[in-house]
Formats: sequence, structure tokens, C-alpha cells
Amino acid sequence: MGFKCGIVGLPNVGKSTLFNALTSTKNAEAANFPFCTIDPNIGVVDVPDNRLDTLAKLSDSKKKIYTTITFVDIAGLVKGASKGEGLGNKFLSHIREVDAIIHLVRCFESENIQHVNNKVNPVEDLETIKTEIALSDIETIQKKLEKSKKKLLSQKEVEILEKSLEVLNNGSELNSLEHPSKAFLSQIGLLSLKPKIIVCNVDEATLKNGNDHTFNIMKTYSKEKVITICADIEDQLSSLTGDEKSRFMKEIGLEKMGINKLIKEGYDLLGLETFFTSGKEESRAWTVRKNTSAPKAAGVIHTDFEKNFIRAEAVDTSDFIKFGSAEKCKENGKLRIEGKDYIVKDGDVLYFRVNP
Repeated sequence: MGFKCGIVGLPNVGKSTLFNALTSTKNAEAANFPFCTIDPNIGVVDVPDNRLDTLAKLSDSKKKIYTTITFVDIAGLVKGASKGEGLGNKFLSHIREVDAIIHLVRCFESENIQHVNNKVNPVEDLETIKTEIALSDIETIQKKLEKSKKKLLSQKEVEILEKSLEVLNNGSELNSLEHPSKAFLSQIGLLSLKPKIIVCNVDEATLKNGNDHTFNIMKTYSKEKVITICADIEDQLSSLTGDEKSRFMKEIGLEKMGINKLIKEGYDLLGLETFFTSGKEESRAWTVRKNTSAPKAAGVIHTDFEKNFIRAEAVDTSDFIKFGSAEKCKENGKLRIEGKDYIVKDGDVLYFRVNP
């Protein structure tokens, strides 16, 4: 089960640098001119999880496999993208292919790095992105409404589209609509409904305490997820070994890498959770959406497991770690037998029993 987060922003805000840091590569070109990224760079990243590390040690597993999340470095957007400016429709089509959006905004001053609008104003930058996405959605809705003339839409669907058009034209958020409406709108690929994180890219000097730009973002977007990182430092850290990384982080007073927090927030934003399988051959983390049933979770491992599901033997990770194995958990009454209606919980260690 793969999930994609697209890194979006105006040109020269640090998207490619952040992508390189996230993926520990230099695949994305970072240059001081607009649109150095044209085709999107794609990287698959392990989701760090201390629970899996411990399970693998306790089970003496031959292999340890983390769950992953995919990051896509998307070319910079400019005002007028919805009408084809910059990379226009190409940019917008790449956003449609991701599950969540990371809005990266520049929150640092530098004479050496040009800003596409010749001034650093992250709130204004975010409004530009928001407006272009809304304009693209308005065009999508209008095209859909054209089909109503050919009787290809139900009356209810037409009403939802007309209401959505009204909301967007008034500068409001589609998320204010009722859930059934949003479910239908998601099916037609509206960009405004994609979950998002705002990431403030700062310089080293203001990483710890923030600056006027980050304060303005947090004030203006108080209801959104907002993270502050220094993409340049993260990129440097990604190329260091464990001891070197620890020393460097200590020198600059950085307690936790920003990209680890970003990965976790992206994972949470998409409404995902992790269950584990653990044994001698391998310990592995698996990704499912919240409220996934046991048979559906089994199907993530193999489609036949869902069809032939009998039951799941479940152990909470904390109990597994406390007692040291599934067998010990069973001896102490901590192993549960769950059926087809069981909803998987984050941190479950599961053993599926299926018909041959």
C-alpha cells in the first residue's frame, strides 16, 4: 500500500533541497533559478519506528523491513499556473497524483538566492498557491457541470458541484462542506481537498526560536499543521553517519531531525497506522488506514490472506516488548484471538491464520 506526499511551493523555496534531505540523495537539482525541477523527482523513504527495531531484536529476525512513504518533488508553481503560466497544467497534474501536499514556504532572507516575486512573504506565497489550486478546481467543476446538460450527473451531484463552485468563488474552503459532499468531490480529483502540511524553511540562525515570517504563518494558518525546519541543515545531516550526525546536532542545539517529524506528520495526516508481523525470518511494519478490519489488513500482506482469512492472533507491542515474545504473551494471557470484525489498532503485532 503506497502513499505519496507532494512537496509544493514557489520556485527557489528549497523544495529540491528538502527532497534530497528526505531521501538522502542528490537526485533533485537545487539551483538559484526558477523551474530547475521540471519532471518530478520521486523517492521512497522508510518511516522510522523504534517499536520495529525492538521487535526485530527480540525475535532475532534475519530481516527488518520498515513501512514506507513516497515523496515527490514537484516543480515550482507561479501565479497564473491554472492558466498555463510557468509549468502550469503540468504542475497541477502532478499534484493530482499525490495523497497529501507539503506546502513548503521560504521563511529566510538571503541576497544570494533570488525570490520569484523579489520579496520574501510566505503568507503571500501560500495565498498564491491556494488561489491557483482553487482556480484549477473551479475549472474542473465547471467542466463537470457541462455534463449535467447531457444528463450524465444526478440532481444531487449537480447540487454538490454548484455549492462547491459557490464556496470556491467566495474564497472559502471546501473542507467546510458536509462529509458526503466531500466524498463525491474527492472522486473527481479536486486539489483543494487534499490534506496538507505547511513547512516553514528557515535559516540556521532562526531554526530554534523562529522569526517574523514563521510567526505570521502560524498566526494566519492557526488551524493547519505547521512545521519549522532548515532544509539546508537537514540536507547536510542526511549525508552524515550516526556519530557524526549526533555530534553535529549537538553542536547546533538540534534535538530531533525535522525530516523525522515531517515523515511522522505526513503519516498521521493521511490517517494511517502501523501494525507489525514479527518472527525469525523477518520483522516488518505494515501500513493501513485507520479503522481497517483484520481481513483487510491481512490482504495488505497478500490478497489471498483476505479471501481465506480465519482469524488473527493479536498482541499489543508493549506487551510483546514486556514479555519478550508472542509465546510468552500467550502464557501470560496477553495474546488475543480476533475475528473478521476486529478493527486493527496501531501497534498491534498480528499473526494471521488462513485457509490453505
